Amino acid sequence: MSSLSTAMECAAKGLVAEPCAGGAHRRCGSCGAVAYCSRAHQFIHWTLHKEECARLATQMSHIDVLSQFPFVFSIESPALNHAIPNTRCFFLESFKVHLKGLWKSECRCGPEISSVKDLSITAEWNMESSLCPCTEPGNSLSAPLASWEEYYRWRSLPLHSPAAVLLHWPLTLYHCLQLSRIQASRCDANDTLRIHYLGPEKELLQLPVFAELLALFPGVHLCIELVGPTVPRSRDGEVLNISSYAHCSAESCCCRSFAASEDVNCSALTLKLWKGVYHERYSDMDSNPHLIVAPNAGLAAYPTWLPTIEDRDSSNVYGLL
Repeated sequence: MSSLSTAMECAAKGLVAEPCAGGAHRRCGSCGAVAYCSRAHQFIHWTLHKEECARLATQMSHIDVLSQFPFVFSIESPALNHAIPNTRCFFLESFKVHLKGLWKSECRCGPEISSVKDLSITAEWNMESSLCPCTEPGNSLSAPLASWEEYYRWRSLPLHSPAAVLLHWPLTLYHCLQLSRIQASRCDANDTLRIHYLGPEKELLQLPVFAELLALFPGVHLCIELVGPTVPRSRDGEVLNISSYAHCSAESCCCRSFAASEDVNCSALTLKLWKGVYHERYSDMDSNPHLIVAPNAGLAAYPTWLPTIEDRDSSNVYGLL
């Protein structure tokens, strides 16, 4: 777990008279999807949670679907190397990317978001070009991607590349747009595809990976507005333009010359940052998004989502995922 992961809220927060006694470290023993600050709050909340506990338990039981991923990268036990704090660190170190570039927030050793002065500064894969998508794809997509294996084949990446660890953010957006059947291919320079991205966490330190959307939606201008309490106050309202891919470690690779010459004013991807919860900042954002995505939501675990869900007019969006 990354140091940027947000602790779960007590599922009874705001629903009981007594204030929470501390952190929500007591998980439901049946589903494991919600947590509580105390036994008393868990007991009180059971009247509500019992109706969804079985459903959440079923969803949590599907976590092992991760074993079906096609990747062949693997790690050995870190027990033999006491200098590496945990398994995630050992995994990153095996690729020589531990605490480097875009990978800095992928383990407990990385920085807190609040300590980073410039969220746009890190655009390094710190891997050779054969392991990361640092340039334009060799060919355009002839059909929608349906799996990681298809994506890796399209981007000419070997299955031992760990790039998917970071690319799951933009690829999740791609998949959501495919599910919502939004016709992004019909957008032109005068028609922007707008996405509201709720509750960003460590991806705030990995924003350059969203440039992969430029390859997935060529010729489409995308505007993604990220809103959440973890956005640093100093970054509130900031606009970032991305027009090139994060570059590889090779100094001679064409990805570096492209990044140096690109005019950010011609960017096809615009990111806007907002600090706060969605229902409080919505009036500051573009009012008609094509899609609302909440990848770190935990709707059942965070009672503060309720006003956001209730305030949204479903006729203005394709989905809250």
